[in-house]
Amino acid sequence: MKKLFAILLAAVMLFALAACNTTPSGNSSTEPATSVEDSKTESTESTGEESQVEEDNSIKGLIPVKDSSAGESTGSITVNPDYSLIDAVEGDEQFDAYKAVLGDYYAAVLAANQATDTAARYALMAIAEAKMLEAGIFLPTTTQGGNYAITRIAPKCVSAALWGNDNNRSTKLIITNELMKAADRDALNKLFAENKGTGKYLEKAKAYLEEKGYTFKDTYATSYSSEPQTWDLLATYRSADSEAIINTQDNLVEYDNEGRLCQALATFIEVSEDGLEYTFTLREGVKWVTSAGEVYADLTANDFVAGLKHLLDAQGGLETLTFGIIKNAAEYVGGEVTDFAEVGVEAVDDLTVKYTLAAKCPYFITMLTYNLFAPMNQEYFEAKGEDYGTSPDNILYCGPYLVTNHTENNKIVFSLNDNYYAKDEVTIKEITWFYNDGSDVLKAYNDMKAGTIDGAGLNSTALEKAKEDGLFDDYSYVSATNAVTYGAFMNVARQAYSTEGHDEITSPKTDAQKELTKAAMANQDFRLALCQGYDRVTDNALSVGEELALASIRNSYTPGTYVFLDREVIIPINGENVTFPAGTYYGAIMQAQIDADGYKFKVWDPTLDGGAGSSDTFDGWYNKENAVESLNKAIEALAAQGYEVSESNPITIDYIVYEASAIRKARGAALKQGYEELFGGKVIVNLIPTTDIYSLYYAGYYCDYGSLCNYDMYDVSGWGPDYGDPATYLNTMLPLYKGDMTHCIGLY
Repeated sequence: MKKLFAILLAAVMLFALAACNTTPSGNSSTEPATSVEDSKTESTESTGEESQVEEDNSIKGLIPVKDSSAGESTGSITVNPDYSLIDAVEGDEQFDAYKAVLGDYYAAVLAANQATDTAARYALMAIAEAKMLEAGIFLPTTTQGGNYAITRIAPKCVSAALWGNDNNRSTKLIITNELMKAADRDALNKLFAENKGTGKYLEKAKAYLEEKGYTFKDTYATSYSSEPQTWDLLATYRSADSEAIINTQDNLVEYDNEGRLCQALATFIEVSEDGLEYTFTLREGVKWVTSAGEVYADLTANDFVAGLKHLLDAQGGLETLTFGIIKNAAEYVGGEVTDFAEVGVEAVDDLTVKYTLAAKCPYFITMLTYNLFAPMNQEYFEAKGEDYGTSPDNILYCGPYLVTNHTENNKIVFSLNDNYYAKDEVTIKEITWFYNDGSDVLKAYNDMKAGTIDGAGLNSTALEKAKEDGLFDDYSYVSATNAVTYGAFMNVARQAYSTEGHDEITSPKTDAQKELTKAAMANQDFRLALCQGYDRVTDNALSVGEELALASIRNSYTPGTYVFLDREVIIPINGENVTFPAGTYYGAIMQAQIDADGYKFKVWDPTLDGGAGSSDTFDGWYNKENAVESLNKAIEALAAQGYEVSESNPITIDYIVYEASAIRKARGAALKQGYEELFGGKVIVNLIPTTDIYSLYYAGYYCDYGSLCNYDMYDVSGWGPDYGDPATYLNTMLPLYKGDMTHCIGLY
């Protein structure tokens, strides 16, 4: 690990390595996304100029930003990327395996990370993603939302930011005692559009509902399917952990429900003229408290220094996000810098903390709403020792809630922190999470109907039940999609064939079958055959119903509309300069590279969304003819290597099925039937059963290293962005140990 780290560091520290997002999004629930997801769909941009702070009497008003750094560049730009950096890297056997499948992507993403101009970065990132998708290492499948749901929760009440943790903050939800009619939700969405940016939507939404006869509650109940594995926010990249912990802590800043950057633990930001120093004035009087609600200490700037040091020391997967961003963070982790005082964080005084960047980073502020810059009390950390973060009783709290009940695989209760500085602005006084492992496909629906939880997505079974119960017509709506991307990952370097703990999952393959499958998975055409032969629409229909089967389909890793060019960019594609005008979406550039390379799949449709274009709601991958053509190419290449592929000697694919869920069981059966019929028995799917959902997680989602991943194909992981740049997706596929997504393909 140290050797490869040093190799990578030498290759990429010539420029600012954009951070690796290290948060697989979603906890693999068998239920579709619930209604609170509707509030997670609006993008937000920071202006880079001094904020014009409106009159706001709230404690968490808009945050003033004094930015003395240079403004955005203007005019057309011609980009001449350097793709030669990969040639300077000498790796070990695993790195050679990585280059064999992702060499083109690696060269392209290194070139993209060198670009200091924002528009150039976006264009080069799109080129890099095209190369990654062409490799066939994973098939984008769906996003969150896009299903029918019924709820008591008003829309647009949580953070509008697409990235970070703020959209998991539930402090200002508006929840009614009555189920909310779809027509009233439509009216509220219209009201939001009319008031976005004013700070008045929540007030007006509550007034509207009150006028319509709704009554309100100050508690929120929802379901969860994966226990937090740690309560240490600075040592985890899993959303199953951070979605819980974020209720217990505040960040320096946060995005509100209208997409505005607001005060939290910081009340003022100053950016230096060179854009390398960010100085934060902290809020006075913030208290650290124990799980029992007892005041432990005041929060100070030293807590942010201690927090970053712990993050880098813990190496829990988050540290790579700071590489090339925070001065000397990578060098400290790599051992080149041994004195932490040389790392770019400083407590100027008790209420002033300053971060020094390794290079100017236009999206740095958007990173502040993720785990990376959370504070930690050093005295408490040292007192707890190895117990720190092992339970809700072994952390300190500076956020809106305390965990007052945690019964494993049962429920988690978050109660209002009486010492929270903004407690008077918290409308939800208690949050309860009820465990749901998905074994009962109607549990969420029945709990929602009974009022046990406040909203539920409707899977295909619950959809029919809602129609029978007479709830569908008046109360159901289609939940909005967001920036989370799930995928089916191909294990290109499988080493594990059994999983211990919970149910034991063991592959039925012979040694000869293992060898053949491993050779096949190393072949790009075979991987593309699996991608092009996967009927995602049929698969998704089993979860959400046929009517909405396309609504949540995603064709790229980074959503095609995540960013767009703010000025014209001229960039070479396969040696020919191509001009992309200002306003071009990221997805359109991806598609241009894919088309130029001659690949037969589509990630961008310019005709969708009224001509704006989209990477969602169509199936640009599934094509039987293309899949068979790719398989035949792979069989020919394998024959040249001495491997026979035939009906009597098929390639075998291990796919784990959580049989306690009728939906997952049906999906597994459909996948098996689809592949085996399409490929004429030359590809066989082994459906390996488990009745324990944690066995499914430990086969892949909970694995820190690729060598532990026990499958050939796996669809229980996904990714959600941590900051406002495409690198938050793309750098997850860099060859770094722990905390990235390369482990899902069996590497690192």
